Amino acid sequence: MSALEPNAAALGWFALFAGVASLGFFVVSGAFPLSSRADLSGRPVAVALAACDAILVALMVAAALAYGFGHLRWTSIVIVSGLAVLFAPGLLDVWPERWRDGARGLAIVGAALLASLVLAQWTGGLVRL
Repeated sequence: MSALEPNAAALGWFALFAGVASLGFFVVSGAFPLSSRADLSGRPVAVALAACDAILVALMVAAALAYGFGHLRWTSIVIVSGLAVLFAPGLLDVWPERWRDGARGLAIVGAALLASLVLAQWTGGLVRL
């Protein structure tokens, strides 16, 4: 394994971050356009939640890439992020429908994205505080 990627722990963390970012992307993309979602567009809290989640997905993608480029070989980044994007829809299909669609799903994904951002900062020190 060390011939492929010498930093296996960082590879595991990156796989987690890429998986959460991919899963978050698919959940958030289902919320847009808001005009097609009557269950979300009529509630200002749900609209704000969808917008915040979209921002969190963008931040998580940037954080995962920053973590990957700081700790891994570029080939590992390409392979693991490709696998994350490939298998995220299957993982999303396992979720109960009430978690995927609507404000509850957006809240769960938002919490997972926020926790992953904190974890990425904790493990990799993305931003110097």
